[in-house]
Amino acid sequence: MGISPVTQPNAPVVTSKPDVTPVIQEAAKSKPQPAATDSVLISSAGKAALQEATESPAQTAQEARKGDAQAQRKLARAAAAEEAKESPATKAKEAQGA
Repeated sequence: MGISPVTQPNAPVVTSKPDVTPVIQEAAKSKPQPAATDSVLISSAGKAALQEATESPAQTAQEARKGDAQAQRKLARAAAAEEAKESPATKAKEAQGA
C-alpha cells in the first residue's frame, strides 16, 4: 500500500486578504476612557506640618523672632547640630580616624 494525496474537491479557495477595515473603524469610533484619578484630603494638621517642613531658614528665623515656639526649637536644634559639627571633640575624633 502506498500513500496517496488527499484532496477535497469542494474546498473553497482563498485568494484575497481578510477585511480589517471594520475593526479599524471600530477602534476609531470608540471614545478614550478618562484616566483614573484619586483624590486625597489633607488635614489642617498635615498642611501645617508640610508648611513647617518646607519653609526656608529665613522664614523660620523670622517666625522665631516673633515668638513662634516651634520655630525657636527648630533653630535651637539646627544650632546644636552645627555646633556639634564644629566642636573640638568632633574634630579630634575625625583626626583620629574614628
